[in-house]
Amino acid sequence: MKVVVMGAGVIGVTTAYYLAKQGAEVVVIDRQTGPGLETSYANAGQLSYGMTSPWAAPGIPVKAIKWLFMKRRPLFIWPLISPTMWKWCVQMLQNCTEENYAINKGRMVRVSSYSRDVMPELIAETGIKYDGREQGTLQLFRTAKQMKASKADQDILAEYDSPYEVLGRDACIDVEPALSDVRNKFVGGLRMTADRTGDCRMFTIALTEICEKMGVEFQYGQSIKGIAVENGRVAGVDTEIAGRITGDAYVCAMGSYAVNVLNPIGIKLPVYPVKGYSVTLPVTDDRYAPQSTIMDETHKVAITRLGDRIRVAGQAEIAGYSNRLGPHATDTVKHVIGDLFPKGGDISKAEGWTGLRPMTPDGTPVLGETHIPNLFVNTGHGTLGWTMACGSSRAVADVVLGKKPEISFDGLTAARYTR
Repeated sequence: MKVVVMGAGVIGVTTAYYLAKQGAEVVVIDRQTGPGLETSYANAGQLSYGMTSPWAAPGIPVKAIKWLFMKRRPLFIWPLISPTMWKWCVQMLQNCTEENYAINKGRMVRVSSYSRDVMPELIAETGIKYDGREQGTLQLFRTAKQMKASKADQDILAEYDSPYEVLGRDACIDVEPALSDVRNKFVGGLRMTADRTGDCRMFTIALTEICEKMGVEFQYGQSIKGIAVENGRVAGVDTEIAGRITGDAYVCAMGSYAVNVLNPIGIKLPVYPVKGYSVTLPVTDDRYAPQSTIMDETHKVAITRLGDRIRVAGQAEIAGYSNRLGPHATDTVKHVIGDLFPKGGDISKAEGWTGLRPMTPDGTPVLGETHIPNLFVNTGHGTLGWTMACGSSRAVADVVLGKKPEISFDGLTAARYTR
C-alpha cells in the first residue's frame, strides 16, 4: 500500500515511521524546506503526560477574563472580524462544564498515556538522541491559593493512575536546586514524575533520517493546492510544483492548516490556530539552571532544560494565522526565566520564536478515519502534539493499514463534530 502523508512536522514524521515500519510505501509532502519547521520547531519541549487536560475547563471563562487584564498576561484575544474564530471560542466555552471536561479529559489521557507507553519502544528501536530527560515536570505555585486549588488536579491524576508528588518549598528545591535563590517567590509545587522532556525538532529531524533509510520519500517545497476527490475517494493531492501526487491512502497531518484542505471537501473540523511564543537561550551556569521542566502556574509559562540550552515557552494568542513576532512578543516568557533562574541562562542571546498550535474547542485531537474511505486525519493536538505524537501516529497508522489499534477511537474521530 502506498500512503501519502501531508505534513512533515512531528505528527507527520511519526506517522510515516509507523506506516513504513509495517511495510507501507510512504511519501511525505510539506511546503517547507525540511522537517519540523513550523509548530514542531521550538515548542516547550515537554512530554506532558501528567498534565494532559483540555483548556476548556470549569472556571476557565472567569480566569480568562482576569488574565486579559494582567500586565504579563498568558492570554491575548485580538478582536478580529472572523466568524470562524468567534464560533470556535463559543464552542470552547460550551465545553467548560464538569461533564464535558471529564469526557474530553478521558479522551486526551487515553492518547497521551498510550504515547507515554510506546515512545520508549521507538527510542530503543532507533537510538534517536533528542536532548531527552526523564525527571518529570514541576508545576510551581507562587501562592497558597494555587497550591490549594491543585487538589482538583491531584484527584484527576490519581483517577488516571498518573504518578505525582505534592511538594513543599524545600522539596521543590531538592528537585530543582537552582530555585534556592528565589525561594521566597513560591510556596510549593506539584510534580508529575512520569513526564519527560526533549527537543521536538531534534527528534523530528533524527526520525526523518531513520524514515529515509526505511525508504520513505520526502518531498519538500510542495504547497498543497487541494485534495482531489473522485467517485467518493481521494484521487490525489494537487501541489503547485509536482502536480498531483497519488497513493492508495492519505493522511492529513498539517496541524492548523489541515482545515484549509479538508473544509473544501466537506470535512469540517473546528481546528483553530492558537499562537504561542518561546525563547531559547544558552545555559551559562548549570548550578543556577533548571534540570527538567518547571511550569509557572501564575504566568502559564514552561521552562525546560534541553541539553546546554533552556527553552521558555507559553502564552496563548488568538489572532488567526498570524506568524508575526513583534518586538515585545516574548517579554512575558523572558520575564519568567529572569525571575526564577536569573543566573541560569543568557537572556541577551535568547532566540525568539512563534508558532501556531492546532487547537480543537474540546481539546481532544482528531484522529483516524473520515467519511472519505481512503482519507485519514492526525491533527488538532493543540499544545500536546509532542506529547501525543508517538501514540496518535502509531494508532492512526494501524487504522490506515486496516489493523485494530491498541486504543479505542471512540470520541477521537471527526465523526464527533457531525453529530
